[in-house]
Amino acid sequence: MKIYTKRGDTGQTDLFGGGRVSKSHIRVKAYGDIDGANTAIGLAYSTPSVSALMKSRLMWIMKLMFSAGAEIATQPKDSAALLLEKHLKNYIHSHHIERLEHDIDRMEEELCPLRNFILPCGSDLSARLQFARTMVRKAEVSLIELAERQEAIRPEIIRFFNRLSDYLFVLARLANKENLIEDIVWSGKLTDDDLPPGR
Repeated sequence: MKIYTKRGDTGQTDLFGGGRVSKSHIRVKAYGDIDGANTAIGLAYSTPSVSALMKSRLMWIMKLMFSAGAEIATQPKDSAALLLEKHLKNYIHSHHIERLEHDIDRMEEELCPLRNFILPCGSDLSARLQFARTMVRKAEVSLIELAERQEAIRPEIIRFFNRLSDYLFVLARLANKENLIEDIVWSGKLTDDDLPPGR
C-alpha cells in the first residue's frame, strides 16, 4: 500500500465509512488535533530512561486516543458506525474516565498539595508531558466545537479529553518528583532577580 493516494490534492479528504469533506472541516481539524496530541504523548513516551510504569500508562493512553481519532474520523451515519464497530476494539467509555480519575487520586497522594500555579518545566519528561497536556486541551476544544455544530460525537470522548489533561498534569508533577526536581511556583510577579544576566 502506498503512503500517498493523491486523493487529497484538491483540498478534500475521505471520512471512514464514506463521504468526502474539505480538509478545513471541523471534523478533520478535530481528529487532526487528536493525532497531534497523541504524537506529543508519543514524544513523552520516547523520553530516555522512562520507567516501565510510566510507559505502560502512556501506551494505554495512546491506544485509546487512536481509537478516539478513528471514531471522530468516521462519517456520522449509522452504516459507517456499524462498519467502525467491526474494526474498532476500544471505544472510550465511562470506565476509562473513572480509571483516569482513580489514577489521578492515587498519584496525588504521592505529591505535595498544590497551592499555586507552577511553570511547565523541570525534567525532560515533565516538560514533554506538560506540552502533551496543552495539545490535549487543544483537541478538547476542537471536539467541543464539533459538538456545538451539532456533529455526531459521544459525550464520553469530550469528558475523557477533559480528564486526560488533568491526568497528564499530575504525571508531569510526578515525573519531576521521581527525578528529584522541585516544581517551580509562579508567583504572579517578576522581580529584578528574575531578569537574565546582562553581558
